[in-house]
Amino acid sequence: MTDEVQTELLQGVLVIRLNRPHCLNAWTGKMRHHICDILNAAAEREDVRAIVFTGAGDRAFCAGQDLTESEKVESEATTRESMNQFKRFYDAVREMPKPVVGALNGLAAGSGFQITLLMDVIVAHPDVQMGQPEVNSGIPSILGPWLMKESLGRSRTVELAVTGRMMDAAECYRIGLIHHLVERQKVLETALSVARELGGKPAEAFRITKQYLCHANSAEYERAWELAAEGQVEAFNGGEPQAVIRDFFALRRARRRQEQTEPPAPKSTLD
Repeated sequence: MTDEVQTELLQGVLVIRLNRPHCLNAWTGKMRHHICDILNAAAEREDVRAIVFTGAGDRAFCAGQDLTESEKVESEATTRESMNQFKRFYDAVREMPKPVVGALNGLAAGSGFQITLLMDVIVAHPDVQMGQPEVNSGIPSILGPWLMKESLGRSRTVELAVTGRMMDAAECYRIGLIHHLVERQKVLETALSVARELGGKPAEAFRITKQYLCHANSAEYERAWELAAEGQVEAFNGGEPQAVIRDFFALRRARRRQEQTEPPAPKSTLD
C-alpha cells in the first residue's frame, strides 16, 4: 500500500507522489485514506512548509477513482460510505493550512481533476489534459461542477459537465485552471520553486487567509456534498454506472486480446 503513495521531503516541501502509473495513477479508497493521514500529519510538522502533489510516469497525474471499485458498488450504504471517504480526502486538501501546489505530469480527470481545483497553485506542461468525464461513465457529475463553477462561472461549467469533454492545457491555462505552463521536464522543478516561495511567507497570515477563503463558501460546499451524495445513491441504485463500467472493461479486454493475437506488421524492405 505504502508504495502506491510515495512521499519525499525536499528542503521543507513534502512531495506526495501517486504511484500507480500502470493505471494512470487512479486512486483507491485506501490510497485516499493514506493521503489524508499524510496531510493531517504534515499540517502539524514544523519541518513541512508546503505540499506538492504529483504523479508517477509521464501519462497521468490522476485519472480519478479506480473504476474497479466503482463497478463493485452494490448498496446505498456502500455509496454513502464512499462519498464520506471522498469528502474526508477533499476536506484535508481544502483545509490544509499550508501551501498546496499541483505538479501535473499528465492527465487530470474526474476526481483527479476535482482535487486540483482545491489546490492553491497548479503547474503543468502543454500535453496535460484536464476535465470532468464522469457522465460518459454513467456517473452523475455534481460536486465537480460546483467546484468548477467557483472558478469558471455557470455557462462553461454546464458545458463541461454535460459533454464530459477534456480540455487541453492551453485552454486550461487561458481560463485560469493552470497557473504556470512550462516544459514537461520543468514541471516538478517549477512546482517546488512555487511551493518554497509560498512556504516562505508569514505562516499565520497564510493560514488565516486560506481559512477565511474556505469559510467564505463553506455552506455552499457542504450543500454540494449533500446533493452529490444523493445523486450518486440514485445513480448507483439504478445500476447504470456499474453497467457502463462493465461494458468499458469488456471492450478494453477485447481490444487487448485483439492486439495480442494480431500478427506483427511486415517490415518495410527499406528497413
